[in-house]
Amino acid sequence: MSTRVLAPDLARGWMLLFIALANIMVYLWGQRVNQPTNHPSDGTALDRGLSIFGMLIVEQRTYPMFAFLFGYGMVQFARSRVARGVPAQNVKRMLQRRHWWLIAFGAVHALLLFGGDILGAYGLAGLILTACFFGRSDGAIKLTVWIMVGLAALFSLLTIGMGALFAQFPVESLEQMGGMGINDTSNADLMAGESHFLLAMLLRVGMWLLSVPMTVGMVFVPASMLLGVLAARHRWLEVSGVRPSLGLVAAIGIPVGVLGGIPQVLAFLGELRGFESAPWAFVGVVQFTGMAGGIGYAALFGLIGQRLQGRESGLTRAIAAVGKRSLSFYLLQSVIFAPLLSAWGFGLGSRIGTAAAYAIAIGYWLLSILIAALLERRGARGPAEVLLRRLTYGKYDPAAPNAMATSGAGASPGRETLG
Repeated sequence: MSTRVLAPDLARGWMLLFIALANIMVYLWGQRVNQPTNHPSDGTALDRGLSIFGMLIVEQRTYPMFAFLFGYGMVQFARSRVARGVPAQNVKRMLQRRHWWLIAFGAVHALLLFGGDILGAYGLAGLILTACFFGRSDGAIKLTVWIMVGLAALFSLLTIGMGALFAQFPVESLEQMGGMGINDTSNADLMAGESHFLLAMLLRVGMWLLSVPMTVGMVFVPASMLLGVLAARHRWLEVSGVRPSLGLVAAIGIPVGVLGGIPQVLAFLGELRGFESAPWAFVGVVQFTGMAGGIGYAALFGLIGQRLQGRESGLTRAIAAVGKRSLSFYLLQSVIFAPLLSAWGFGLGSRIGTAAAYAIAIGYWLLSILIAALLERRGARGPAEVLLRRLTYGKYDPAAPNAMATSGAGASPGRETLG
């Protein structure tokens, strides 16, 4: 029996901590912020230092990395089913059903708990990419990626240009016109600051309905997914020596992501000179470089996973167990954060700063490790994974019960599948 590849699970497990650190900031409502961040601008030196850490290391990097791994997983999914004799067209339909249900998961998640849900965007992008690229050559995917990267770069430049135009107006005149000043409250007031739960539901799902097509349309997520598809076709995270090397991508991508976060840090500190009227001018740059940073993180964990494969410590196995159940533990974040921090719940989000919020996020992640280790010991999947699997396959599951142990192994890549 083939051994499950460690690197993707290890990456997902670690990066769920980063997602928790990023997402919890959206629950700090009713506090003064410097746009376009969600970080309270008041607070202790520790609060501000952790906010800067989050902007340079965490935010806008985790979702591209998960999108990359999502694309990687699409190929693993297809490869393992084809290896079991499932016809390629059936595999394609399975992927499409899986993505439709992922959109449904995202809608329920947004309605009940978290308007910043990303599952819907992943599901929509997955539907589009499966329809367009199932069975397509590497060359077609590479060309599409280059076009998307060009569009993302153009978006970044246009955003800077628009910001430069807005910067010609004083902050006070823009505020009188209803524009965005530098000390507005963040969208946390909409996401978590509404005390009436039913109204909060409407606000959350409304934001989700706007953000899902916008996230896909801005191409960062689908471009990252397609890069993940290409990487999986060549088993980039699994086989050493594949070019470009994991070490090179990590060494370039992660610093690019850090450097790209500097304008956001300057906006947070109120030091973005010349752009006081348009602190959002570098949002495109942050997202563009964040994509490089996210893929750099994936490469780093791929390198670590290759070196630890077959000689993992208990902690490494537990973190990878979180990654195997990333959907369940992603949803668990909201189950903990939303009632604890939102105005319709205990309302703690209006009374804590970044340091306390990060402590809660780390506590969630440590709890996830404990739960995942227990589930792994019992050989149990996460509840969300079980439900998604049943909805995807119905009564007929073409994968054997040991599919979890063989995911990522099996048949060689072929033109008839995403792999």
